[in-house]
Amino acid sequence: MGDIIHTLPAAAWLKQSHPGSHLTWLVEPQWAPLLEGNPYIDRVVAMRRRNFAGLVETRRELRTARYDFAVDFQGLIKSALAASAAHPDRIYGFHQSQVRERVAALFYSHKTLARAVHIVDRNMELAAACGGPGGDRAPRNFPIPSGRAESDLPDGDFVLASPLAGWNSKQWPLDHYRELAERLRSELGIPLVLDGPPGANFAAAGALPHHSSLAGLIYATRRAAAVVGVDSGPLHLAAALGRPGIAIFGPTDPARNGPYGESLRILRAPGAPTTYKRGSSIHPSMQQISPDQVFEVLRVVLQERRRPAGSLAE
Repeated sequence: MGDIIHTLPAAAWLKQSHPGSHLTWLVEPQWAPLLEGNPYIDRVVAMRRRNFAGLVETRRELRTARYDFAVDFQGLIKSALAASAAHPDRIYGFHQSQVRERVAALFYSHKTLARAVHIVDRNMELAAACGGPGGDRAPRNFPIPSGRAESDLPDGDFVLASPLAGWNSKQWPLDHYRELAERLRSELGIPLVLDGPPGANFAAAGALPHHSSLAGLIYATRRAAAVVGVDSGPLHLAAALGRPGIAIFGPTDPARNGPYGESLRILRAPGAPTTYKRGSSIHPSMQQISPDQVFEVLRVVLQERRRPAGSLAE
């Protein structure tokens, strides 16, 4: 999810920079709702099964159109293969030193060595490398769907948290959420809602569970008085929507992967080492961020209750 949100401004740039162009976005099916109603995207193609047969099906669907160029923002072998499957005249991607899987760069006809630090700005650099006369006027804002209510949420104010992350090492301990929930309830009278996919077990956290699809998460994020997030898709969604709250960071660098914009306050343990090695257990630097620290910052955020500046989404 985060990869898509980080690429939306670049897609808007591409569309505006090439007047009259047709933009197709290839996406995994579960994330397609993020692209609904986006005026800069003409066609969404859902990636088929994650195997060779799926790639063949995707290739067949992509080749119903002719593409002048493709842009691989993800830098993975699978995304590079998908770009190649469309048989475009040119393929743009990042330099091999900046892709996640170096083999991916072998598929690119044009490589960009990005100078920016944050991934959103890097993606904008890659989009700009594709040329076009309208880049200077290209927008950085874009719409995100409204979402829909899927399960019960409190009638009044609540704080929303999404504890899960793609890597266990980026997660905050569940017992920390329990302590945070107790303080929010006892001192501010505000419940903590934990969002996750159906089947996620948050019993140890002592907060209100909210099991939802992506559409339900979008709706809940829009409704929340504040959010608490880790380096994962729901946090970047909250940042794109300009929601106030706290971003808890540990092994990953918020300068590169942090929430884009000014709405979220970042908490990271002093001296936390930066590593992008996937870990199966919670990183020690995440455990160092205490529930008391998060609560005190949340107290200030909730008192301010003003619309934050710097959001990307409309």
